[in-house]
Amino acid sequence: MDRLQTIEAFVAVADAGSFAAAAQQLRVAKSVVTARVQQLEEYVGAPLLHRTTRSVKLTELGQAYVKDCAELLSRSSGLLDEMRKTQNSPEGKLRIHALPGFVLGHLAVELQEFQQLHPDINLDLFVSDTVIDPVKEGFDCTLQIFSPASEELVARKMFPVRRVFCASPSYIAANAELNNPRDLREHRLGLYSGYHTRDRWDFFREQEVISIHLKPPLLTNSVHLLAEYGCAGAGLVCLPTLVASRYLVSGELVPVLTDWQLSSFWLSAIYPHTSRGGLKLQLFINHLMNKFSGTPPWDQVLIERGWLNQEPAQLV
Repeated sequence: MDRLQTIEAFVAVADAGSFAAAAQQLRVAKSVVTARVQQLEEYVGAPLLHRTTRSVKLTELGQAYVKDCAELLSRSSGLLDEMRKTQNSPEGKLRIHALPGFVLGHLAVELQEFQQLHPDINLDLFVSDTVIDPVKEGFDCTLQIFSPASEELVARKMFPVRRVFCASPSYIAANAELNNPRDLREHRLGLYSGYHTRDRWDFFREQEVISIHLKPPLLTNSVHLLAEYGCAGAGLVCLPTLVASRYLVSGELVPVLTDWQLSSFWLSAIYPHTSRGGLKLQLFINHLMNKFSGTPPWDQVLIERGWLNQEPAQLV
């Protein structure tokens, strides 16, 4: 019996809440996970999980030791990575969850460079706007703009995500001019549905702050769809600059209300406390930090054209 594998199976089932989901995360058959957990329970002489046809829950013993088991796995992984680094180079799989707005158009080249530097690290990258708890979902790290889902997670800030309102030249020419954020209420809007500020939008200009509520005819969780909606002349859209920048530079979209700034969000790498020392994850996050920390290139070009202030407004 490989005791580390049995502990890994137990922790995966506890995090995922099912044997099938744990098997998918570990990329083994469900029967293998079941067998490994049974072996661990036989070894300790007591059940660690309550199983029913509908759910899997931790027993009292399982609750007492699942966190220690997770930390043991993390320490063993980190130790093996350090040993391999001393001898050669780190290897193994990293499961990363990331926002489409950041991944599409910005990350491919950086992934290529990272893999050239660390050819034995395999990346399993899942792209989604969903806010997740990486522990429960079986990821090593998530790249997102919202706060960690629990106190057991670490957030390492990478760069601010700034936003601009913009529209196609044809829409600008055919509709009323905007001089104040309140004028947005007179326009057809397309907005991202995932911001935790919901319908409230805060605009900043020097010492002045305007808060308004907007009810757009289009809400979507896809910023790339919003970009296409804006380019089609369908209405005014609010886009993160990491998506909007290339459309603004090309002239396909035109920024509006450039005297005002919206509140901004941090894009952070969020991962469990127990993974803080994991060498593979450290290498991956450090690589991204080296490329994107400070003022990212998509913001710098807008700053140079006078469409963004040098410093972002209120960071949430």
